[in-house]
Amino acid sequence: MSRTDEVFKPALSGRKIPVLTLDNKWHQLFTKAEPDRELKRLENELNTLLKKQGKANTEIKELKKLKNRLMGEIVHLADEATGGKDKNAEKKLEENTKLINECNEKTQEYEDQLMELPREIDRVNKELMIKTMEICYDTLKRNKEEIDETSKWISSVRVELKKRLIRKQEQEQMNQDIYTYMHNVFGPDVIDMFDLEYLNQQNKE
Repeated sequence: MSRTDEVFKPALSGRKIPVLTLDNKWHQLFTKAEPDRELKRLENELNTLLKKQGKANTEIKELKKLKNRLMGEIVHLADEATGGKDKNAEKKLEENTKLINECNEKTQEYEDQLMELPREIDRVNKELMIKTMEICYDTLKRNKEEIDETSKWISSVRVELKKRLIRKQEQEQMNQDIYTYMHNVFGPDVIDMFDLEYLNQQNKE
């Protein structure tokens, strides 16, 4: 028994769990968490059991309808076949009786299945639930690690960004001070001439 089984199986004991593959929210969950091969196997097994259950219920209904029809025919055939007067009616009566016995046998088989299937469905559903929890908690753990790593990166970048903003402001202020000083010392005419030469050099580069 895995560690997950040890944790979750006792917690799920006696609990009524909705059939997961019939729950749209369960399917939506795996648009965010990646299912693995084992989960897909359990999903397919559960769906197969549900189809088998659905088929058993449908077949029982159909067999009961057929049996009722055959019983109705037998009532009419019994009078016609009395005393061996109508051989066709007698033969049809035997066929209907045989078919009714077959209906009873098949109905019993399907009813036996319906006795066992809910337990099987519950067992596989709980296994699927446990596997779902494993995948979800693995995804939560992996996401938490990435979130923590991203948070550290953001903090680091924030510090670096703050340093660079301060340095940018200092350099802008320094440039402003230098330009003001040059204007005051050399005058605007000289500075305009040097500005023009400086810009020409920058364009050539």
